Amino acid sequence: MYYAAETSGGSSALPLLVVVAFAAFVYFLMIRPQQKRRREVENMQSAMGIGDEVVTVGGLYGIVAGIEDDTVLLEIAPGVTAKYARAAIGKVNKKAAVEDDSASDEESTGTTDAD
Repeated sequence: MYYAAETSGGSSALPLLVVVAFAAFVYFLMIRPQQKRRREVENMQSAMGIGDEVVTVGGLYGIVAGIEDDTVLLEIAPGVTAKYARAAIGKVNKKAAVEDDSASDEESTGTTDAD
């Protein structure tokens, strides 16, 4: 009878270990990837510039015509603009065309294919 009391005392750490392992599992497979995705979306929304083609979370395509603190002005058709929350921008499809210095250098040197 004394043996049963002694053996039950050592197994109390096992349930605690299972709870800690489950918490670590949930953190690394669910919470951490979600936080990473949220940071990526915030970076994309803050790097957005005028002239970028974007898609809203509702599926509306538009070109960024203006940016304020929490809002974005999208041109959804020629001459038609709409104001959206910055958080409603789901994806930047195309960044606005930025002129390269290398392209302007080729033009200034007069390099052509006819030479």
